[in-house]
Amino acid sequence: MKFYTPLFAVLMLLVISGLSAFKSTDPAETRDLKKFYDRYKVNGSFILYDQKNNKYLYYNKEQSKMPFTPASTFKICNSLISLETGAVAGENVVFKWDGKARPMPAWNADTDMKAAFKNSTVWFYQELARKVGEKKMKFWLEKLNYGNADISGGIDGFWLRGGLRVTPEGQIDFLRRLQGDKLPVSQRTIDLVKKIMIVKDSAGVVIRAKTGSGKQGQQTIGWYVGYVTTKDNVYYFSNCMQTENRGADFADARLNIVYDILDELNILKK
Repeated sequence: MKFYTPLFAVLMLLVISGLSAFKSTDPAETRDLKKFYDRYKVNGSFILYDQKNNKYLYYNKEQSKMPFTPASTFKICNSLISLETGAVAGENVVFKWDGKARPMPAWNADTDMKAAFKNSTVWFYQELARKVGEKKMKFWLEKLNYGNADISGGIDGFWLRGGLRVTPEGQIDFLRRLQGDKLPVSQRTIDLVKKIMIVKDSAGVVIRAKTGSGKQGQQTIGWYVGYVTTKDNVYYFSNCMQTENRGADFADARLNIVYDILDELNILKK
C-alpha cells in the first residue's frame, strides 16, 4: 500500500489542478462600471451576455438576482400575450384615445401597438391587459415563465404599481428566449414583437430594446433592456437603476449608461 501512496498523491494533484483550471474558465466576469452610474448619481447593476462566447459580464452582480418592478419593460411580454390571445390582431390596429389629457403629448392621440411601444403609451397597454383579462394573463405569465407572474394590484396596473417583479437576470433570460424563438407562442407573434422592438438598424447592427420607469417603495426604478444583433453575434443587456432622488436626466440616463458601456466594450462597432 505504501508503494502506491506517492502515485496516488500525484494523481490527486493533477485532479485538483484540472479543477482549478476549469474554474478559471467560468464564463462570467465582473467589471467596475461604477463611473457610468456615478455620472448620474444613481445606483444600479448591469449585465451583458455574449451569446457567441457564452459569457456573462456583470457590474454589481449581487443585484442581478434581486426582484424589481418591470414597469414598462413589461410591454415586451404584454405585446406577446396580447397578440397571441387575439386581444389585438396586429401591430397596426388603432385604438381610439379616450380624450383624457396625459403628461406625454404622444399619448394624447389615437395609436397602434407599434407607436405605443415606441412611445411607451401606458393607456394603450392598460387597454390590452383588460382585453386579455386576469385569467388569461396569469396563465400566460406562468407559461412564459416571466418574473414572479404576480398580477396582484389590478389587471391594468400589476406591472406598474402591483406585485409583478422580475430580476435583471430574468430580463436577460426572457430576451434570450425571445430572440432564440424559444417562447411558447407562434412565430408570427415573435416576429411582430421583434419588429416593434427595433430602435436602431444601421450598418449591420440592430438594437432592440425597451425602457421602463416605476416606483418601488421609496425608490424610482429605471430600466433599459434589450439586445444587439451584429453580423456574427448577439449581445443581451440589462441596465437596472435605482434612486431616491430622481433628477431631470433620469430618463436619459437609462439609455446613456447602456450606450456608453457598449461603446467602451466596442460592441456597437462590430
